[in-house]
Amino acid sequence: MRSSRRTRIRSAAAAIAAGAGLVLSGCAAGGAGEPANTVSYWLWDSNQLPAYQKCAAGFEKENPGLTVKITQLGWNDYWTKLTAGFIAGTQPDVFTDHISKFAQFVDLGVLQPLDELDATKGIDDAIYQPGLADSWRGPDGHRYGTPKDWDTISLFYNKKVTQAAGVSDAELNALDWNPTDGGSFEKMLAHLTVDANGVRGDEPGFDKNHVATYGLASNDAGGADGQTQWSAFTGSTGWTYTDKKVWGTHYNYDDKRFQDTISWYFGLAKKGYLAPFTAYSASNGPEVQLGSGKAALSMNGSWMISTYAQLKGVEVGMALTPVGPTGKRASMLNGLADSVTKNAANKEGAGKWVAYLASPACQDIVGEQGIVFPAVKSGTDKAIAAYNARGLDVSSFTRQVEDKTTFSFPITNYAADITALMAPAMQNVYANGAPVSTLTTTNRQIDQLFEQGG
Repeated sequence: MRSSRRTRIRSAAAAIAAGAGLVLSGCAAGGAGEPANTVSYWLWDSNQLPAYQKCAAGFEKENPGLTVKITQLGWNDYWTKLTAGFIAGTQPDVFTDHISKFAQFVDLGVLQPLDELDATKGIDDAIYQPGLADSWRGPDGHRYGTPKDWDTISLFYNKKVTQAAGVSDAELNALDWNPTDGGSFEKMLAHLTVDANGVRGDEPGFDKNHVATYGLASNDAGGADGQTQWSAFTGSTGWTYTDKKVWGTHYNYDDKRFQDTISWYFGLAKKGYLAPFTAYSASNGPEVQLGSGKAALSMNGSWMISTYAQLKGVEVGMALTPVGPTGKRASMLNGLADSVTKNAANKEGAGKWVAYLASPACQDIVGEQGIVFPAVKSGTDKAIAAYNARGLDVSSFTRQVEDKTTFSFPITNYAADITALMAPAMQNVYANGAPVSTLTTTNRQIDQLFEQGG
């Protein structure tokens, strides 16, 4: 028997709180306690706050009598207080939604269908980068989010390190890989890896147990999606996460292509080319490893461009992901959206605010900041111009979209449960050398979630 919506929300809130190490108390004020003419809006990225404050000023000018109140919270606090707010009735009118949380919120029934609001039902998907709008439709066909930005994956590198190794930018953009011998990508990693005695990974006498600079930085094991770890490799084999593009009911972690790729990828750590599992921590992310000289390359998302560009003493470069066995490169295409809560205190105003957030009027402002790539095409162009003005060539990210070599973030029910199963399973492979065949057992457990209804 299916539990009530309120019980399911409480369960979800408890799970999020446990994962974040937080308690469900002291919820931030949401839309329920605001004046009737106020629209409350939550986001987590402090870097984007100034841009959205400018958007709010523009919106208020076009909508006399309406005021936008923006609340910015850190990532963990954000999701804990948002979910708790659904219980207490203190949720905001509008919030920045993440695709990894989207399916769960649809299942809980806490999102407002935007095609039922006058201000948002006529939004034209054609103004966005292809594929973004489709990700925010539920299994019932309703739209629950309007795209706000998008991201892809690339290789970041320290030009000083690569130049010292005699490696050109062109070489880094022409790499290929395969799960048998790693292709030119693995050869590159070996060459860029240097042990404590100054011996490179492709030279005689290399000591894999005492490495000074790893070819590739560690960024944890990737959990269920491996977005910034292994997804570019598994995606370039033709493998897909599930049996359907969106809202699948069967996962494919038992597929030979997936397991062969994971075996090769984490096998790089055994060879000394990939930093070990223990190298990664919240305070020692891949960008820190690159900046400190502990790693030559780092796989990461476009939302991290500014962070890498600000590393002291580092001239950062960005290169395309390697071409895979299919003859093509690949990158996950992810994106955020703005959603209206089902019980928004000011639903009419919320709809108008979301429509404004989804328009070029706001997204062009966001693009001019050069922090993310807005979903609207004109906003993307402004972001590229802003990055270029700072001397940053971001074409490795945009080319994936132009070449149509992207694939979508997996969108299914039970996302939190799937992550809870896959995260330790993947860490066991990376950290402890567990055979990839153990992922077949994990895949059976995931499929049981769908068979048993969670």
